[in-house]
Amino acid sequence: MKRLLVLVFSLLALLPVSANELKVGYVNVDRILRESGPAVKALKKLEKEFSIRDTELKKLAEQMRARQAELDKGGLTMPETERRNKERELVKVQQDLSRLQREFREDLNARRNEELAGIQERVYNTIQQIAQTEKYDAILQEVVYINPKLDITEKVLKALADK
Repeated sequence: MKRLLVLVFSLLALLPVSANELKVGYVNVDRILRESGPAVKALKKLEKEFSIRDTELKKLAEQMRARQAELDKGGLTMPETERRNKERELVKVQQDLSRLQREFREDLNARRNEELAGIQERVYNTIQQIAQTEKYDAILQEVVYINPKLDITEKVLKALADK
């Protein structure tokens, strides 16, 4: 990362412009990916898409807790074969729940990554458009410190909201 910044600033130093003419901007991409209209819409879309499965997982977890409580409460007084059968059922429900939770997380992460890729492309294109329109020499996104007057994140958020 440091090498990239050194390279960028070295290339900028070679440009035939004085320091007063150099126009540099900064974009907080993390903020854009959290707050932009497309990001918020994508999050709501994912929540809606996965809400039914999430509800089913919560129901299954509650069933598992109920079976565990039943076994804990009456396990000592019930016949050995009945207790073993209930323990097997509980283990099966636990395994099913674990598998379904893992599949849910994998599917959610895959869909989130798909949505994020599309948003990132739109953000990149919007930043390039602003840079060309307003004649920026460089737009930075990862820096240790930047003067707030160079931050154009709000412009990018507004431009994404307008689309």
